[in-house]
Amino acid sequence: MTAFVELHDVTHVYGGGDGPPAVEGLSLKVREGEFAAIVGPSGCGKSTMMKLATGLQRPKTGTVIVDGRQVVEPIKITGMAFQNPVMLPWRTTLENLLLPLEIVQPHRSRLRSHKAEYVARAEGLLETVGLKGMGSKFPWQLSGGMQQRASLCRSLIHEPKLLMLDEPFGALDAFTREELWCVIRDLHAQRGVTVILVTHDLREAVFLADRVFCMSARPGRIIAEREVSFPRPRDLDITYTPEFAAVVHELRGHISAARQAT
Repeated sequence: MTAFVELHDVTHVYGGGDGPPAVEGLSLKVREGEFAAIVGPSGCGKSTMMKLATGLQRPKTGTVIVDGRQVVEPIKITGMAFQNPVMLPWRTTLENLLLPLEIVQPHRSRLRSHKAEYVARAEGLLETVGLKGMGSKFPWQLSGGMQQRASLCRSLIHEPKLLMLDEPFGALDAFTREELWCVIRDLHAQRGVTVILVTHDLREAVFLADRVFCMSARPGRIIAEREVSFPRPRDLDITYTPEFAAVVHELRGHISAARQAT
């Protein structure tokens, strides 16, 4: 597989001044169709990396390339999901799912004339994540886990090539979080989209990812890269095996060392 997301020796300072960098000398490559996870100490620049990869921030130095093109503005081939689902309370779940289509071209121009097609796509996504028939519900009528499932659907509604997940399950209870691991596992398998997951949960990273990148303390850079060779599809039972625990322990060691280096 060819590289789909590439950061080459990137340094970023918020505000564009001479303050302390959020990331410095950051380089990584994520292959097309790969599920990559980014872990590291709090404040190490994981979310900054995500903003750079999507064009929401421009690096002070270095180069960001996505899908073979240098990123110089916000890119349209990305779907994003965050820890807070940010569902608009006055819109139904279905209407929330359709929101990106009102913004992103070419869907914006086609939405009115092809509304039935897009509604069918949204309802299909809801069914995929176990929310069949819930499109007419408002966000306040859904549980936190259901809202996060809907948020994942919204991030995929415009069929992005790149899916960025920023701590999407961090606010959920352990049982719901593991349920949603399986949802995103299956979505990735079905759609083959390139995924970058930012998380503090090492079990989550190892269960979901093909490769895990560990970042140093601020200013962030990649200090370790770990291939996860467990065969797919992975069942939750694998998280209780000694082999799985060994990989988690290895990653924890890298992060512990990064914290001590501050």
